[in-house]
Amino acid sequence: MDLRLLRYFVTIAHAGTVTAAAAELHLTQPALSRQVRQLERQLGVDLFARREGRLRLSAAGEEFLPIAERLLSQAEAARAAARAIAAGRLEQITIAAPGTTLTDVVAPFLATLTSDDPMPAVWEEVPTSVYATLGRGADLAIGTTPPASPIAGIPLAELPVWAYVPAGHPWSGKAAVSIEELVSETLLVQSREFHPRRALDHAAAAAALAYARVHEFGTAEVAQAVAASGRGVAVVSDDPRFGLRPLAIDGPSGPISIRLYAAWEPNHHGRATIEALARRLADFCVARYGEQVAPPRPSRAGHGRSPGAVANPPT
Repeated sequence: MDLRLLRYFVTIAHAGTVTAAAAELHLTQPALSRQVRQLERQLGVDLFARREGRLRLSAAGEEFLPIAERLLSQAEAARAAARAIAAGRLEQITIAAPGTTLTDVVAPFLATLTSDDPMPAVWEEVPTSVYATLGRGADLAIGTTPPASPIAGIPLAELPVWAYVPAGHPWSGKAAVSIEELVSETLLVQSREFHPRRALDHAAAAAALAYARVHEFGTAEVAQAVAASGRGVAVVSDDPRFGLRPLAIDGPSGPISIRLYAAWEPNHHGRATIEALARRLADFCVARYGEQVAPPRPSRAGHGRSPGAVANPPT
């Protein structure tokens, strides 16, 4: 269907006469009349009732008008999107991340975006498969392991894994607890597909320690809720809830932490916008949690030093 003919039809319908529409479209009246008849032949329906040399919308024309308007609007949206793609702009950005990262890092960051930024959407994904979302339509993925080549990315932040206890716990006045002390307690943790749990397991194994009692939960929020009831110590990386007190965990190599990475496809048409947002997110993490969470970051994506531990975790 010729969009030009649709535009002529819609213009006549809104202008009220062929004469007025012809003036608006910078066409002669006979030429515009011929174009309308051509559209009617293509559609096999009379869009106008012709009486005494005047046109008015037929019943079919009245029904077809909103359809034609939607088609023209969609065509213009498609042209605008194509222009944005050609210019490397993003109108929308889809961010994939684990649930805790979405809640505690991504969502607060999205609150700082302006009308000049792409409209955000988020996907929740488990850490082990978050980078795979880049092949399914996500523009930016946030994970806890370095993205493998050829995916581009930067480290975002070095976030601590916390031991959370309620206010009445004997440890509530401490700033940190050793891994040796921690393993003797009832631990409330997430499953091994989540990296805070993996970081804890790695530290315990490095210290040749075994857990006394462990209970697994599907979300860090539930682990904290159970800790608030006095049933154990929650070991998670998210922000405190339910009035719990955070303690850093001293492992064999220093405070236990996880690193967040931002990743994107290197050939993405909006890679410049994505990388700029990723670097703003890294700056946001420092502003939110303190300079101590900033990992050594390269000046270019894909080149940098190996991760380091957080010396002074945020509170």
